[in-house]
Amino acid sequence: MSLQFVADVGGTNIRLAQVVDGELAHIKKYLCNDFATIGEAIQAYFGEFPGQTFRAGCIAIACPVDQDLIKMTNHHWQFSKSQLREELGLEALPVINDYTAIAMSLPKLTEEHKAKIGGGEVVPDAPIAVFGPGTGLGVGHLLKTDSGWLCADGEGGHVDFAPNDEQELVIWRFLRDKYGHASAEEVLSGRGIVQIYQALAEHRGDFADLTDPADITERAVQNRCPLCVATLEQFCKVMGSFGGNLALNLGTHGGVYIAGGIAPRFVEFVKNSEFRQRFEAKGRFANYVSAIPTFIITEPEHGLIGTAAYLEQHTGVKQ
Repeated sequence: MSLQFVADVGGTNIRLAQVVDGELAHIKKYLCNDFATIGEAIQAYFGEFPGQTFRAGCIAIACPVDQDLIKMTNHHWQFSKSQLREELGLEALPVINDYTAIAMSLPKLTEEHKAKIGGGEVVPDAPIAVFGPGTGLGVGHLLKTDSGWLCADGEGGHVDFAPNDEQELVIWRFLRDKYGHASAEEVLSGRGIVQIYQALAEHRGDFADLTDPADITERAVQNRCPLCVATLEQFCKVMGSFGGNLALNLGTHGGVYIAGGIAPRFVEFVKNSEFRQRFEAKGRFANYVSAIPTFIITEPEHGLIGTAAYLEQHTGVKQ
């Protein structure tokens, strides 16, 4: 039996699945740090199915993919696309950016796969934007063409962080002094949550003893720590401003989606935050942006869904 697989590779985890009769099957998740190379991780997945042969696959990965040599941004894995295909004995192995995969998943998501934040309505076949705070900050745009959906790749997570109030200026100065440059990823990511927390603590003269973004987030959601609450509130505001910028870039009346591993953990907090107000706070274009809907993706395997959609659209493998 000839099998196809898809892989969604982030800075922390690699998720793999088969595509069977148009559906994802046999989904497995491994820690990237458990394997020296991506090839070893994929071979471990293949080993779960003795006697079966994989002939094609598609990898979505969190880094630029325009060269044969792939070097991950937030992990030590690197590999040659052509050599990996030969190592795995595959006929086809396209490698796409992880946000290409996430963007490709968006037209396939149902209402059960996402939570709407604020107003606005989707315009069918209009451009779509997606961004996702996680280990890093991924960004993508999706455009409808005569031949299907086209994802506009880029590295939008590394644009300048643009402060919009005095508290964000405090965060900007903290990052500038630390790195020499303040990028959006250094705010809208797991380490970004920690850095907002540290910047606010330093400015207020508070004691900052937390180093795990999950701890900060949990205490904020449970209202157990005023500094943590302020941190997460600020994170949501920056997220709103950033999402509004993406909406303006390409007039994304198909919606702006939030992916990644962070925001889905506190959807209600985002709904009750100033996220949507900041999304719409675009001066003369406030009315324009207010018509654009925003969503948090709650389907955990949307990266694999989009990778399978790409495999179908570009190689003829049915999803």
